[in-house]
Amino acid sequence: MDYQILTLDLDGTLTNSKKEITKPTLDALIEIQEDGKKVVLASGRPTQGVLPLAKQLQLEKYGSYILSFNGGRITDCRTGNIIYNKTLPDDCKAPLYEIVSRYKDRSIDIIAYAQDTLISGICPNQYTELESRINHTPIVTSEDFLSDVTGPQNKFLVTGDPEVIEEIGEVVNRHFRTYLYAYCSDPFFLEIMPPGIDKAHSLLKLLTSIGLSADQMICCGDGYNDLTMIETAGLGVAMANAQPAVLEKADYITKSNDEDGVLHVINEFMR
Repeated sequence: MDYQILTLDLDGTLTNSKKEITKPTLDALIEIQEDGKKVVLASGRPTQGVLPLAKQLQLEKYGSYILSFNGGRITDCRTGNIIYNKTLPDDCKAPLYEIVSRYKDRSIDIIAYAQDTLISGICPNQYTELESRINHTPIVTSEDFLSDVTGPQNKFLVTGDPEVIEEIGEVVNRHFRTYLYAYCSDPFFLEIMPPGIDKAHSLLKLLTSIGLSADQMICCGDGYNDLTMIETAGLGVAMANAQPAVLEKADYITKSNDEDGVLHVINEFMR
C-alpha cells in the first residue's frame, strides 16, 4: 500500500521516556514530508502543548497537521487555520463542576484550558502538575472556576488517583449520557469531551478534506485514546509499550518508544 499520511500519538509513541524525539526519528519524519507525505500529531494535549513538537518537525513548512484535544480541534500548520473545531455545550460546565466538587476531599482537580495557562478549578494535585509539565503551561488556581472559564471549551480534564477517577467517570457518564463523553486517556486523567469526538472521528474529517482515504493512513499509538484511530487506519500500529487492549487491536506491533519504534514503521512502510 502507498501510505501517504502518518498519524502519531505523542507521549509514549513519538517521544521517548525523556519526552524527546530522537534525531534519527526527527530526520526520518522531515524526509517523508520532503517526499510529499503528511504527518499528523494527534494528541489529547491542547494545541499549545503540541506546538513545540510541531516546530521541531517543521510541520508548518510542509503543510502537515495538528490534531489536538483528542480530536476536538484540527489545525493546518501551514496556514494556522483551524479546519475543524468541536466544543462542549456551555451548559454542561456548572453541573460537571458540581459533580467533580463532591470529591474535593479526595485530592481531585478539574482543569480548563486558557490560551497560555491551565485553570485549576479545585486545587492542583500531582496529576495537574504532570499535565502542566507535559504542556509546558503554567497552572492558575481559580477562586471562581465557573466565572473564570469563559468561551467555548474543547475539553475539560479531571485529574486524580485512578480509583477516584474511575468512580467520577461512571457518575459523569450516567448523569450526562450522550450529552458529553467521559473517558480515561490515562488512569489518572478523565477526559470530558463533546459527544462523538475521538481521534478517529476527526481524522476521517481531515482525510475527506485533503482527498485521502483511511487506507492510505498509518496510525501509531500506545494508549486507550488511540484505539479508535488504530482500528480505523489502513495500518494500525501499536508501540511495544502500548496498553494490552491496543496491542490486541493493532495490525502491526513496532518497537517501543524508547527504541525508535516510529522510525522502524517509517523504514518498513513509508520508504
